[in-house]
Amino acid sequence: MQRDLVIKWHFPHPAEKVWECLTTPELISQWLMKNDFKPVVGHKFNFHTKPIPKMGFDGIVYCEVTEIVPGKKLVYTWKGGSAPDNLSLDTILTWTLTPREDGTELLLEHKGFKGFKNYITSIFMGSGWRKHIPGRMAQVLNEMK
Repeated sequence: MQRDLVIKWHFPHPAEKVWECLTTPELISQWLMKNDFKPVVGHKFNFHTKPIPKMGFDGIVYCEVTEIVPGKKLVYTWKGGSAPDNLSLDTILTWTLTPREDGTELLLEHKGFKGFKNYITSIFMGSGWRKHIPGRMAQVLNEMK
């Protein structure tokens, strides 16, 4: 059993601004989670959020940048669990930006939710991606200079 998430948004902002929102640690912290991200292939970084012990989640998402096409595409691993050596979630997250006349189309592909436990995790994460992220990101984009 495997599930993938594919979500598309439109923002009335230029792709350069959306890219900045996706690749600047301080901005990412505002719409997603605290992090030590750097837009460098091979950079290992973490997202930090509230732990969920009942789900075996220590509150840290372990990531590594695997691909960057400046202004167009950003890919990183997304792993979670109870410690760096016990990661039950092992997925890939891809952001793709497409400039449009009226702004930017942003495509999120979060792939590789394998097994029943991660299938359940994908339901919760998919809901969060759909319900919370576009509003938070729009707010950050609107406040950027």
